[in-house]
Amino acid sequence: MRVKICGITQPQQSVAIASLGATALGFICVPSSPRYVSAVQIFAATKLLPDNVDKIGVFANASILEIIQTVVNSGLTGVQLHGDESVKFCYQLRQFLPQVEIIKALRIRNFQDLDQIDSYIKYIDTLLLDAYHPQQLGGTGQTLDWSLLEKFNPPRPWFLAGGLTPDNILAALNQVNPNGIDLSSGVERSPGDKDLDKVAQLFEKLRNGAF
Repeated sequence: MRVKICGITQPQQSVAIASLGATALGFICVPSSPRYVSAVQIFAATKLLPDNVDKIGVFANASILEIIQTVVNSGLTGVQLHGDESVKFCYQLRQFLPQVEIIKALRIRNFQDLDQIDSYIKYIDTLLLDAYHPQQLGGTGQTLDWSLLEKFNPPRPWFLAGGLTPDNILAALNQVNPNGIDLSSGVERSPGDKDLDKVAQLFEKLRNGAF
């Protein structure tokens, strides 16, 4: 299972989190976010990481040019689209970044919200399902309704996100069957400052639960 820790802001924490077992790290490229980091800051972190750790930039309603420039300047291996990006946008981005993983995040309130997935599938590599919040795009600490996803089995790999913590991760994984999990605020002391003890606790829970 892929384990992505998102909202990394400190290079030394990125190395520590990767050494604890994270298979992917997320860097927030949304200027309005308290976890925002520039391409220079991302590069300072990614250059220290082993090749087998995915480096994902999280964007929300950025232009294709902005995304390409950030990818080129920062060492990212993946792009997560966490805004209102259209299917057409995903298709166009794929043409410019054919070797970069494209993750489309969708905020889920009900079964109807899952219907939009089919139109994206052809143009992305991975899905990420997050909790819906009327004002915030992510990092809210709110969980989505896992019962909506008990039989969810899309034709692309997917991450479960939204309010996951070391305390509730086993309950979530006993109810749904994602290909990966994504945590941010659930392993933080404050926005962007990860609590390495909580990260270690997360991986201990996953090992003990055989996930």
